[in-house]
Formats: sequence, C-alpha cells, structure tokens
Amino acid sequence: MAGASGFLGTRLAARLADDGHEITRLVRRAPRGPGEVRWDPRTAQLDPTVVAGVDAVVNLAGAGVGDKRWNDAYRALIRSSRVESTSTLAIKMAGLPTEDRPKVLLNGSAVGWYGNTGDRAVDEDAPAGEGFLADVVRVWEAATRPAEDAGVRVVRLRTGLPLHRDGGLLKPQLLPFRLGVGGKLGNGRQWIPWISMVDWLDAVVHLLDRVDVAGPVNVVGPNPVRNAEFTRELARQLHRPAVMPIPAVALKIALGGFAQEALTSARVLPGVLTRAGRPYRSGFPFRHPDLPSALHAALHE
Repeated sequence: MAGASGFLGTRLAARLADDGHEITRLVRRAPRGPGEVRWDPRTAQLDPTVVAGVDAVVNLAGAGVGDKRWNDAYRALIRSSRVESTSTLAIKMAGLPTEDRPKVLLNGSAVGWYGNTGDRAVDEDAPAGEGFLADVVRVWEAATRPAEDAGVRVVRLRTGLPLHRDGGLLKPQLLPFRLGVGGKLGNGRQWIPWISMVDWLDAVVHLLDRVDVAGPVNVVGPNPVRNAEFTRELARQLHRPAVMPIPAVALKIALGGFAQEALTSARVLPGVLTRAGRPYRSGFPFRHPDLPSALHAALHE
C-alpha cells in the first residue's frame, strides 16, 4: 500500500489489517519496522520484488488538494505526486513475470475527472471534463496503463468527498459551524458527491474482492446533494444556525486557485456500484445511502 499514512490510507490499512490481510507499507523515509519498505517515486525507485507475488497493490499516494493554498508550485506537486507514484507501481508490476504480477491494482483517482457537471448527473460513462483537476485525473489514470496492458486488473477509485470528523470535507467546517458562523459556499447550488467513511471503506474492500470489476468506479454515495442542503443538514445535526454564506470572492482570497474547485458542481453517481445493464453487476449495499445518516455516522461513530 502506498499512501497508507494519509486520511484515507490510515483507515483503509486498519480495516484491511482487521480483515486479516498482511500489509506492506511503502514509505519515503527510513523504514521503522518489518512492515515498511522505502521507495522514491520521484526517481521511480522501487525494488520490484516488493510487489512480486502479492495479491493486491493499493495506491492512495498524492498531496492533499485542500491541504495548502494553491500556487504554481503546489499545483505541480498535486500532479507529480499522483502521476509519479502510479507510474512507478504500474511499470514495476508490468515488468514482472506473468506468474508474479499482483492480481489487482486499486489506484486512487477522483471525481475531479468530470469537471463541472452543473445540474447534469454523470456516471462512469461520462467523458473527462475541463479544468485543472480534470487534467490531473486524466494523466493520473493514464499512468496505470502499463499494469493494465500487462493483464493486471486495474480499478480506478474515483473517490468523492468522504465524510469524517477528522478530515476531508467535514473537518474544516466543524469549528465555524459550532461557533454559529457556518454557511453555504457561494450560491450553494453546486452538487456535492459525498460518501460516508464506512461506505468508502466497504466499497474499496468490495472492489478488492470482485474479480469481475475493472476500470473507473465512482466511489460516491447514491444521493448527491447541493451545497445548500449539505449546509442545512450539518447545521441541524450540530444544533447551530447556518446563516453566514461565504461569498465566492472570499473563497478566492482564502483559497487561491482551489476556490474554483470548491465551487465546482459535481453531480456524480455510483453507476458501477449500483446499476444493472453492464457486463457485471457489482451489487454494493450502501450502509448510509442518505446524507442525514452519513453525517450522523461521521460526527458520532
């Protein structure tokens, strides 16, 4: 697993370990134990024997898109940290003898693929959109191609916005909402492709096991909501008002280049996970199919 120390990776590693899997973590520092191996994706340094014979490779490596104010240097890091890690793993896997290649690569991706969809609902059949993140996701996913061409089952996890009080979309909003100064972003009409953390974890484990699923998979909840509805529900569950909308101009001052992405509407549906009419039916059972239950779990479980 690459990216095992991140917001999602930490929780996925714990879940897989609880399920009885043996995990080797790829780290960029000196290893601190037998379960860690050093690599350097910037220079494509990884001993191929590390991935030889393993059942699966999971790659969630990448600089956080919301961790820092965007400038040219951070935009470059967002792109390179994803493409270099993916390319290194895919090429090393492809170079192994057939019998030693991992059975599956679960590779991080994002709903940013679709760009701004407005009010149009999209699933995995939709083409790539426009904008910085759409361009990043396009080259990020393309970097998996060597593994795919070598016959490895590749699943591209187009993740939405997992809900958990300790990170992601929710964490930076909790303090202002608890202080009674939370509110919608911009006009609040943009669609949010949320998913509960437990459903995200369940979906990744589900995709790890489903040998008939490959390609892009939208790892999002089945019922996206507008930002204004998300705001109202979060305020209701925190028993606070939500009367302080954040104007678009204020977001641009605070977030720089990321502001436009924060205002992007992404009405993304989990087609592969829930829809029939494909060569396979994944049949994934969401535990939190609606926003109220997902937010309750995020805040209290």
